[in-house]
Amino acid sequence: MSGSVAIVTGASQGIGKATAVLLARDFEHIVLVARNRANLVETAEEVRDARAKSLVLDEDLSVPAATNRVAAQTIAKFGRVDPLLNIAGAVPQVDLFEMTDDQWDAGMALKPHGARRLTIQCWEALKASKGAVVFTSGNSALFPKAGYVAVGTRYAAIRGAGQGFRRSGSSGRRAGQQRAARSGHDRPSEIIPRALGADAWVEHRGRASALSQGVGH
Repeated sequence: MSGSVAIVTGASQGIGKATAVLLARDFEHIVLVARNRANLVETAEEVRDARAKSLVLDEDLSVPAATNRVAAQTIAKFGRVDPLLNIAGAVPQVDLFEMTDDQWDAGMALKPHGARRLTIQCWEALKASKGAVVFTSGNSALFPKAGYVAVGTRYAAIRGAGQGFRRSGSSGRRAGQQRAARSGHDRPSEIIPRALGADAWVEHRGRASALSQGVGH
């Protein structure tokens, strides 16, 4: 897609990195967001090998001002956002009774709050491009495990946020005012990567799809 721009958070490793490299086949520009700049540079090299251009933004999305910078820099440089993929936020597998308050708060600050803030910051640009938002969750949101309630809570929160944005985009309203969204656009989707492996991908016009079974919408 000529001029198209995808933002991928958590692009320094794992699912985020794999997604960024995969999207480089279909989008001209990939905005790579994560805390580890060295790893992002490695991802950028793979994106270039796939014949896309990259913008590396080493930001901690648990910090409120960081989401503002990511959205502002992306829009200032490219003037648009097509898909936004909220992948950042690996959740430590810590038992509820062992997790500290700092660990709990840090996890919630990044996922879901970081994803929520960045989506809001990019919302008008996504509307203009008829784009899409993807939130990644985990099966603990659907099947909570007694020893990992903290993990399930975060995944359930991001799942709820995705559904909220979906309704906002499809209804075309926010705070009682008419929005300019059309049917079929601005459709946030949720993907459970543990069920998908590395086969999750986003089509050009914002339909969340997969090459295997297990997509959660």
